[in-house]
Amino acid sequence: MKMNLMMLGAALFVVTSFAFTSLNQAKPWPVPDAQKNKVNPLKGNAASLAEGKTLYNQHCKSCHGTKGKGDGPKAAQLDTECGDFTTSALQSQTDGALFYKTVEGRKDMPSFKKKIPDADEIWSIINYMRTLK
Repeated sequence: MKMNLMMLGAALFVVTSFAFTSLNQAKPWPVPDAQKNKVNPLKGNAASLAEGKTLYNQHCKSCHGTKGKGDGPKAAQLDTECGDFTTSALQSQTDGALFYKTVEGRKDMPSFKKKIPDADEIWSIINYMRTLK
C-alpha cells in the first residue's frame, strides 16, 4: 500500500511538472512576411543608438533589464518570460520582426502603437537592442 502511494505520488509529480513546463514554454510568435521583411530605415549611428538607449531605459528596461537579459524588476511579476535580447535566437530575428512585435505586443508584452507612435523611435530602440549581445 505504501509503495502504491509512493508510485502514485511520483506519477502525479511527473504529470504536474510536465503540465507546468508546457504551459510556461514560450509559444511561437508568428510575424507576417510583409512585416518580417521590413527594413530598418535608420542606420545604427551614434544618434540613433543614443535615442534608442534613452527610449529603452524609459519603456523596456523595467521588464527586459539593463542589459536586455529579461531580468528587469518587473519580470518576476509577469505570467510569461521576458525576451532575452542577448540570445542568438532573438538577435537572429529581422529588424522587421522585432518592429512588429514591439508595435503589436502580445500577452504581457504591451503594444507600443500608442506609447511610441513615432516609428523612427521604435527603429532606434531596435538599433539599441542590437548592441545587447
